[in-house]
Amino acid sequence: MNKDTEAPAVPRLSGLGQITEHLYLSSGRAANNTVLVSNSRITCIINVTQDVVNTHFPAVEYVRVPVADSPRSRLNEYFDLIADRIDEEGAKSGRALVHCNAGVSRSATLCLAYLMKYCNMTLLEAHRLVKARRPIVRPNNGFWKQLIDYENRLHGKVTVRMVTSPIGEIPDIYEEGTKGMIPC
Repeated sequence: MNKDTEAPAVPRLSGLGQITEHLYLSSGRAANNTVLVSNSRITCIINVTQDVVNTHFPAVEYVRVPVADSPRSRLNEYFDLIADRIDEEGAKSGRALVHCNAGVSRSATLCLAYLMKYCNMTLLEAHRLVKARRPIVRPNNGFWKQLIDYENRLHGKVTVRMVTSPIGEIPDIYEEGTKGMIPC
């Protein structure tokens, strides 16, 4: 395949993971970077932290999801609300940036929920896409359980299951990486 016939690559800006044409994922630090936010033409920032204060940019709307990164936190209470907000942003040719402190667990979880609801992806497909665009994503186990329940509610099936491993209960997609580990 030559360069003229290859599918266009999704642009990757340092610090921001572009998940879809109108959805980005990042850390709180990147979400406060004037150059990254401006160059990516972000129109809505969804802050999924209890403590990160956003730099306010003109013409950018802000949504706050004050949830701790704890397996006991009920992030699923925000799945539909935030998925709908991301979809609304895309419908008006805007771009949403979802962030938490590190851009690994809470924000990734909300991006996965959006992809399942609006892109008709399974949880497994959504995770593969998000992981390809931002390799450091790793929702906590409580969020995985909530995502599995959400997938079952949306699609009537589950494509990821929680399994017992040498390091405790984990999603089966991480199982291969734990083989041979010895628990403390």
